[in-house]
Amino acid sequence: MNFSVVLVDDHTMLRQSLRRALESEGVTVVGEAADGAAGVHVALSTKPDVVLMDVSMPGTDGIDATRQLTAADNRMRVVMLTMHIDRDIIDRAIKAGAVGYLTKDSSIGDVVEAIHLAANGDRPMSPTLASAMLHEARNEDEPVISTREEEVLQLVADGLGTTEIAERLFISQKTVKNHLASIYEKLNARDRTQAVLMAVKMGIVKLT
Repeated sequence: MNFSVVLVDDHTMLRQSLRRALESEGVTVVGEAADGAAGVHVALSTKPDVVLMDVSMPGTDGIDATRQLTAADNRMRVVMLTMHIDRDIIDRAIKAGAVGYLTKDSSIGDVVEAIHLAANGDRPMSPTLASAMLHEARNEDEPVISTREEEVLQLVADGLGTTEIAERLFISQKTVKNHLASIYEKLNARDRTQAVLMAVKMGIVKLT
């Protein structure tokens, strides 16, 4: 499927390079903007599948622009494309309504994949950000998920169903479902598949 995007970044050369790269991969760039305010206007005018939004820009920054954009149209899918891996910035972007987070050292393949995932309702995150968030959590001695939740998620990754997991861990099926609900919330995932993919990227579980 051919997805459409709007590029919002104050670096002209980056936008031009990204546009050429995306179009060579079959992605249609329907608009560009050099600051957040213009980005909001262009995105609302063109209604793209995804908006690739920088964070640091003159005037209205990417986070404020994302907040304005998603408030005006809650169907808008904004993916931040940034140099920042600061947890506070990531949290602010999430609260503003961004659905994805890529660092500018991502490959064009990563960007194209993120566009496809975001357009299809998923929440893409670059491995660099996932790794940084995990490292930060470990440094603070605050595990991303509990040890028991890791065990449950690893068994999910191994292909076991709820009943099998309950039998393997000697717990009830209801407890398994409660653990999964907690995992989804902590990893900002909507289902088992997305939770496993996020956990693999973050080094929490392994695919066997």
